[in-house]
Amino acid sequence: MATAKLDDGRQTVILDPETEFLASKEETGNEWELFKENVRPLKRGRNVSLLNHALKSQTDSQLKKSLLLNRARLIEAIDEYKGEDPLQPWLECIKWVQESFPPGGDCSGLVVIYEQCVRSFWHEDRYKDDFRYLKVWLEYAENCSDAEVVYSFLESNKIGLTHASFYISYALHMEGKHKVKTANEIFNRGLSVNAQPTKKLKAAYKKFLTRSMRQVNATNEVDTENQFPARNFGTVLTKETRNQTSESSDIFRKKLKPARTHGSTLSIFKDTSSGSVLGHHTEMPKVDVKPWHSLGARAERNKENNIIPSKWTSNKIPQRPGPRIVRPPPGPQIEIFVDEECSEQNKAENDGDKTSALQLRRGDGRDIKKETELLRENPLRNFPTSSLPR
Repeated sequence: MATAKLDDGRQTVILDPETEFLASKEETGNEWELFKENVRPLKRGRNVSLLNHALKSQTDSQLKKSLLLNRARLIEAIDEYKGEDPLQPWLECIKWVQESFPPGGDCSGLVVIYEQCVRSFWHEDRYKDDFRYLKVWLEYAENCSDAEVVYSFLESNKIGLTHASFYISYALHMEGKHKVKTANEIFNRGLSVNAQPTKKLKAAYKKFLTRSMRQVNATNEVDTENQFPARNFGTVLTKETRNQTSESSDIFRKKLKPARTHGSTLSIFKDTSSGSVLGHHTEMPKVDVKPWHSLGARAERNKENNIIPSKWTSNKIPQRPGPRIVRPPPGPQIEIFVDEECSEQNKAENDGDKTSALQLRRGDGRDIKKETELLRENPLRNFPTSSLPR
């Protein structure tokens, strides 16, 4: 930004192109360029118009409030759904949250929605082989600090075991933790059950083997280089030079060993002055020690246990005289204030009104963020203990 002086003496402000564009608030369809570093990528891509609309909420409080209201309506739709596919409204809610909260983050509530969705259908057999349900599990695992417990849960409860995506994601996660042997076993389990699509699983397994062999070769090269002798900077050791160096070192090592004939004796050094030194020491006087002919009876050996124990209950500790503490008389009772709105809300809950387990309609952003952090550390914290892998 700069200022310029006109001929009549007035000053005018000259804006740079970027500042002028932001001040004009002109909609060109490329507003996402200003916030693209805050957009979380999706495999399926994003709708540009929805993305621009969602990114405006970062600077517009009213728009952000409307997004939260729309999220609450979608959650209410989950509670009120009466159709044959109760998973469908969950998928619509997840997709809308992904589009409407591009940065993701803890305040979006996406991790909480993932957890509530997978926990609602983990015991239903009709969704165990449903790829849509497995996809929600895999997306939930990507948002956890350690997804191994999630994959173990899926395998122990036989969820998604017919799909190749489960084995690929599980194996890649274990490979990232440098557990190559476990990853290889997971790929083999997927191939043994003929997980679909088989072509995709075989292609991923082939790439995994290529990476593993490349890593083994690199390790062998490092070990081979460490075996070479150290040399000064600028010198190059050829194969012949290395052989000559090893031979010369062997000859030098043999020269260091003294020649010893078979059957020869070793001379032992004897200090002749040791006798004179020992002669100056005075001999210690011998003490007459009488041997023990008898150890005595058991009563004599256990002399410390001769005292017969007696009761201590007859001994009393004298009490010091002093004033006794007298409790004050009870005062008037304090009435507890109860808010009418809270009492009505508790009454409605006790009457059995259906409320969403997500609690995102009235949920505070801080509560959602705290719950998200807990789920990232322990993704199965709300599941029953009997369903957890052992």
